[in-house]
Amino acid sequence: MSPAPPRAGGGDPGPGGVAVASAPVAASGGVAAPGASAYASRVPDPRRAVPRTDTVLADARLAGALRRHGRDVVKQAVREAQQAVRAGALAADAVPAAVLQALPRSASSLRPVLNCTGAVLHTNLGRAVLSGPAVEAVTAAAGATDVEMDLTTGRRARRGRGVLEALREAVPAAGDVHVVNNGAAALVLAATALAAGGEILVSRGELVEIGDGFRLPDLLESTGARLREVGTTNRTTLADYAAAVGPATRMVLKVHPSNFVVTGFTAGVEPPELATLGVPVVVDTGSGLLRPDALLPGEPDADTALRGGADLVTTSGDKLLGGPQAGLLLGDAAVVDRLRRHPLARALRVDKLTLAALEATLRFDENPTWQALRADPADLRRRCDAVAESLRGSGVDAGSVESEAVVGGGGAPGLELPSRAVELPEALAAPLREQGVVGRSARGHLLLDLRCVRPDDDARVTAAVLAAAGPQPSSPQPSNDQPSSPEPSGRS
Repeated sequence: MSPAPPRAGGGDPGPGGVAVASAPVAASGGVAAPGASAYASRVPDPRRAVPRTDTVLADARLAGALRRHGRDVVKQAVREAQQAVRAGALAADAVPAAVLQALPRSASSLRPVLNCTGAVLHTNLGRAVLSGPAVEAVTAAAGATDVEMDLTTGRRARRGRGVLEALREAVPAAGDVHVVNNGAAALVLAATALAAGGEILVSRGELVEIGDGFRLPDLLESTGARLREVGTTNRTTLADYAAAVGPATRMVLKVHPSNFVVTGFTAGVEPPELATLGVPVVVDTGSGLLRPDALLPGEPDADTALRGGADLVTTSGDKLLGGPQAGLLLGDAAVVDRLRRHPLARALRVDKLTLAALEATLRFDENPTWQALRADPADLRRRCDAVAESLRGSGVDAGSVESEAVVGGGGAPGLELPSRAVELPEALAAPLREQGVVGRSARGHLLLDLRCVRPDDDARVTAAVLAAAGPQPSSPQPSNDQPSSPEPSGRS
């Protein structure tokens, strides 16, 4: 009997002449599923669907993004979207939309946030919020301006003359003024111009650390001056200064310890007494208060220090003044002119945008910092109650509680401002930051203090919380004979 012929499919005859079909072998060496070869021939390679880079960049939907971010930034986003198409995670026709979603909202990587921390001048959040007029001034100055030109004569003019005039008007006791790029720079310029190679007398209780590890002694010694400490940590008298004055003394420095408070058995020396020593007196107030403020009775101000005998005052523009980052120098005209003409002054000068924002801040009394410090507690309670009630209606555990706000930025240490906050589960802190809302943790909860939030932005806070919390399970409605649970104690 002849063996049976092989069957279609390439099988070999088995025992008894019965042909056994061979399974197709996969490329990897394993056994492929029946029909795999035919299926593979019908499914296109996803790499063939990836749109060309130049085709995507030419899409009309990306025209605005190209103008705003530039070709390189948009091209990188296109490449990332193309990679998602190759991985099968994105449809080819969705690439333009994915690119737009991936791009930042503005040309800068800085993200706007709502400051709900209760610290009016939060250093990590950029300190003072600029006023509307200041923002308009920055926009107007963004193009070509007459920053150093007299348009009448066509000749060079003093840089920032408008802001210098406004600063003199704000502090009448100042013979002249100058502006540099931050408060620390103002102090460095003063120490370099007045005391390099000589001694600076300073109280031991005023050798402060100004943040991020920067210490005042290191800053001053970098100028080439030598520090001579007088007095003790808690008590320094005029006699201590007088005993230290010598031929090498170039200036006496009075520093406002703005980020801490020493109480109890203490003593210090104020500018009127220091002025009797016969050497230049420089007062670093730091916090940017130009004139006395009844809301901040213990905070030193520039005008009072100058009237009390200080030769020079240095302070910041982005703290209590409510303006942009800047260092302000105010004082005796001859001293200020000496600083202005020092070679270091050129390296520390401010740009036209800072000059514009600072002048607008000085020309208007009210700004977001001024308003936040004077927020009405009753109005804050009403707003927090409304936000909390809206959130509870959507199933979020929220309450309205009493809170304490602070000035922040090294201003008015120890002063607490009665405030109000929306109380939330602490677990929402991180997802809320991703939504651009920054609060603070206290007592095991997340508090959103609305003092620094404009009333128009309360709805944004509510929407951000709902987005951070995600969908909430619907709670059963209480029956007529079973009253709902009361609010937790202390919350409304």
